[in-house]
Amino acid sequence: MDICVHFQHTSMNHIYLMIGGNIGNRLVNLENARNSIEQRCGPIQKQSSIFETEAWGFKDQPAFYNQALCIETALGPQDLMAVLLEIELAMGRERLMPLGPRTIDLDIIYYDQTIIEVPGLTIPHPRLAERNFVLAPLVEIAPDFVHPILHKTNSALYKASKDASVVHKKTDL
Repeated sequence: MDICVHFQHTSMNHIYLMIGGNIGNRLVNLENARNSIEQRCGPIQKQSSIFETEAWGFKDQPAFYNQALCIETALGPQDLMAVLLEIELAMGRERLMPLGPRTIDLDIIYYDQTIIEVPGLTIPHPRLAERNFVLAPLVEIAPDFVHPILHKTNSALYKASKDASVVHKKTDL
């Protein structure tokens, strides 16, 4: 008996994520996050270098490792955010204070050119243009991506950033 399987083509979305953390083994935590994202959300198309950045906002904490990812997913924005929050929880993320230390932080930066503002989710990320730790890795993998509200490329946003925080590409990993 022949079995024929038909795959239904689904529209895939290109999403830019920022992953980071500053508690525990930062490198292993990023690797575990990438693996979970690939298994649960979709394949990683591009990934930036890993950047070490001083804490933003609440400064009295260890430096972060941050990385930008471009993934392809069939998940809608709210479903994707729900899965990312589940991954954070499974990796031991505790929300003890705003901008505080964390094992892992997973944020949706862009979801194609979609603009979303619903409780618990704003896309594009509302503070991305103010944060070098987001812009530096993002520029490495998507310099010409145009912010759908500000109508500027990531490169232009980074050049115009007033954030004075230090961001170093890690080359000794």
